[in-house]
Amino acid sequence: MELKYAVIGTGALGGYYGGRLANAGHDVHFLFHSDFDFVKEHGLKVDSVAGSFTVNPLNAYHKTSDMPACDVILVCLKTKNNHKLKDMLPPILHKNTVVILIQNGLGIEPELSEQFPDLAIAGGLAFICSSKLGKGHIGHFDFGKITIGSYHTENQDILEKVCADFIQSGVPAVFTTDLKKSRWQKLVWNIPFNGMTVVLNTTTEKLMKQPDSRQLIYDLMLEVIEAANHCGVEISAEFAEEMMRSTDNMTPYAPSMKLDSDAKRSMEIRAIYTNPIKTALKAGYEMKKTAMLEQQLRFIQCEFKS
Repeated sequence: MELKYAVIGTGALGGYYGGRLANAGHDVHFLFHSDFDFVKEHGLKVDSVAGSFTVNPLNAYHKTSDMPACDVILVCLKTKNNHKLKDMLPPILHKNTVVILIQNGLGIEPELSEQFPDLAIAGGLAFICSSKLGKGHIGHFDFGKITIGSYHTENQDILEKVCADFIQSGVPAVFTTDLKKSRWQKLVWNIPFNGMTVVLNTTTEKLMKQPDSRQLIYDLMLEVIEAANHCGVEISAEFAEEMMRSTDNMTPYAPSMKLDSDAKRSMEIRAIYTNPIKTALKAGYEMKKTAMLEQQLRFIQCEFKS
C-alpha cells in the first residue's frame, strides 16, 4: 500500500519530515504560503546532520483547494493556527484520510475532533532540533525521532505504515499505543525549556550550565511528571534524569517558542502551558511553577502588542 501524503505547515517540522518522505520517493504534497513562488522554482532544501538534500521539483501548492485528496495529512502548523484547519482540511480529505497532528502541547486532538467528529485523528510527537533558515530552507541540527499514536482511528495499520515509511526515509519512528502518555512526556521537556529560554532570553545549553537555572529546569520537569501522575499517566522521576542527560548532549539550540518570541510572534502558550495546567488542576494538582512561567510568558506576549 502506497500512501499519498499532505503536509500542512511546511516549516521546521513539516519541511524536515515531509522533505525526508519526498526525498525517499514517497508521494508528498506540500502547502506553502509566503515561500510558494520560491520553492516552485528552487525546491525545498534541507541541511541536516543526518545528510542534506534538496527536493526539486516539488509538489507545492498555495491553497488546499488545489491539492489532491490524501491518505495521510501531516499537520505541522503551530497550534495557535489550528483554527484555520476547519477550512484547510476539507478539500484534501477522503473517507479514509488520517490526520496526524505533529504539534506540541495537550488537548489538541480533542479540539480537532470537536470540529470533525468522524475524522480519523492521530498525534505525532517530534523530538528534534530544527528550524526554518530561510525561504524553502530547513536546518536540522540534532535528534529527529518521531512518535505516532492513535487518538481516534479505527485502522491503526495505516499508522504503522506511516512509521515504516518514515523509517525507510531515514527518520527514526515509533508507534505508541499510549498517545496521552507520550504527550505528557514531551511536555516534560517543552514546558521548562520553551518558556525559560524566552523568559531568560537564552538557549538550552546556557540554562543547563548555570546551577540555579539547571535546578529550576529539573524542578519544573518533576512538577510536570507529578501532574501527569495525578492525571492517571504513570511517568517515573527517572524520566526527568533521562531528559536532563539528553539535553546535556544536545547541540546548542533555541526552541520554537524562543524563535517566535525573538520575532515578536504570538507563542503557543495555550497548548503547552494553559491546557496542562487546567487539566492537572481538574485532577487535583496545582502546577505552581508552571503557572508562574505561563504568567511571565503572557506578560512578554502582551509587550509585543504595546
